[in-house]
Amino acid sequence: MTNATAALSPAEMLRGYSIEVSPSHSKVVEVALERLQAGTEVFLPWIPGANPMDTVAPAARLQRAGLIPVPHVGARHIESVAQLEQFAARVVGEAGVDRILIIAGDRDKPAGPYDASLQVMQSGVFQKLGVVRAAIGGFPEGNPHVPDAVLDEALTAKVEFALSVGMQLSIVTQFCFDADPIVAWLRRIRAQGIDVPVRVGLAGPAGMVTLVRYALRCGIGNSLHVLTENPSFARLLTEKGPEPIMRDITASAGPGSESSTQSGLPFGIAGLHFYVFGGFNKTLAWIDALRSAGSRSAHT
Repeated sequence: MTNATAALSPAEMLRGYSIEVSPSHSKVVEVALERLQAGTEVFLPWIPGANPMDTVAPAARLQRAGLIPVPHVGARHIESVAQLEQFAARVVGEAGVDRILIIAGDRDKPAGPYDASLQVMQSGVFQKLGVVRAAIGGFPEGNPHVPDAVLDEALTAKVEFALSVGMQLSIVTQFCFDADPIVAWLRRIRAQGIDVPVRVGLAGPAGMVTLVRYALRCGIGNSLHVLTENPSFARLLTEKGPEPIMRDITASAGPGSESSTQSGLPFGIAGLHFYVFGGFNKTLAWIDALRSAGSRSAHT
């Protein structure tokens, strides 16, 4: 990492963050309604085996509270065209959803006709209902089940398709424990001409065992070495959450490198996205503490 002075503080990087809330955890939904600021994007995962229609009611509640629900659409979880059409009609019609996250889905074999997120995009199901904002997944450390060349080809195809139909596309990345692969991936896709907004995924504060478990499940083997081979950094990461990664991202960009996007973050980053493996309340407490510390620093 470069030793350049960070362009933005970690507190400033929290502007416009998004966060995940499991729609099946009613108590977590209640906390989100009480504590999240209006306008916050709340991503609602589609867990394999869950009924996607169970997302509709929580999404509607979030929408009424001034939050922005972003349901996941797992291509390989979809059992039929009819199910996708029903799900789309309900989250749009009943919950007022105007944006979605389309992912392939963590499943070896598709449950129905869709094998990849591009196929869902090409179906036009959501576009017909007026939904033209969609996010897709990004993998700074690759995907253990998909060759890098295939990932690159798929990303380019999705960006080109979105452009051809007027879809407002963005990317939400898988979490990492090291800024290096995030920065390298951002630089690479920007050099390839992919200029869509990117939300950088980070794991909220959690214990070491929890972080390692999710890292193994999600296949982020490279930056997992940061935890297993660098005990001092691992301890810092579990004590301070992803703050060290955030500092390294801005340090890599250097002073004065903020993008012209509304977020003001470097590399065209639209904001940070938090996975709450250690618990929703714990992540929100960490965010509040970091913001408070930043506010105190700004007034001293």
